[in-house]
Amino acid sequence: QVQLVESGGGLVQAGGSLRLSCAASGRTFSTYTMGWFRQAPGKEREFVAAISWGGVGTYYGDSVKGRFTISRDNAKNTVNLQMNSLKPEDTAVYYCAADSAVLTHFHKRPEVYDYWGQGTQVTVSS
Repeated sequence: QVQLVESGGGLVQAGGSLRLSCAASGRTFSTYTMGWFRQAPGKEREFVAAISWGGVGTYYGDSVKGRFTISRDNAKNTVNLQMNSLKPEDTAVYYCAADSAVLTHFHKRPEVYDYWGQGTQVTVSS
């Protein structure tokens, strides 16, 4: 069982930056593939980024490539999402997710993940 708690959301102007963090409970955090998704009102949940157990392998959604960076600290049981050059279309609730399988391209799909956080709101003003 893994519990996930996101933090770091807020209101920022277009072009600004935010850093989201996800704190995970449990002693097996280092064996989970971690992902970030987002969901805007009236839209489906969208893949943002995923990272492998050791942090070497990553995937990014096309809309955030080159602007967002996912990282993890297994000693602190945290996964982070550094978001730069934010745009109004990045406005959404951002969710952290965990899955025990090895990172593959399937981790771009939300249904693959076993555990989810409650989400944190990110609002980018124009």
